[in-house]
Amino acid sequence: MARVLLVRRGRPPGKGDWTLPGGRVETGEALDEAVAREVREETGVTARVVCGLGVVTVAREGFSYAIHEHLLVPLTDAPAPTAGDDADDARWVSRDALAALGVRAEALAVIDLGLMEARARHLVP
Repeated sequence: MARVLLVRRGRPPGKGDWTLPGGRVETGEALDEAVAREVREETGVTARVVCGLGVVTVAREGFSYAIHEHLLVPLTDAPAPTAGDDADDARWVSRDALAALGVRAEALAVIDLGLMEARARHLVP
């Protein structure tokens, strides 16, 4: 079964929300490197970028972000996530459990796109 790596945000915007890990690109850093670094910092999971999934604009609580979404796969089998950086919690979740955690519609759309891409690439059943 495919699982999704989520974090519960520890800071605004969306403090307390369950969502996908992410953050900013640092000066001189390649986008793929930044994506993998942010996932590692927020969850402790070392992963590699498979492909981009597009850009999503999120505007909430006085903030607006253009978020470059990516499909990643962990570099080791079944890594246990641990919350770090600005995440209060981190965990692997099945697609069926996302609604119960209150994952927002824009994140659900990206997750569904990522799962579809992962299946097309035979990364998950």
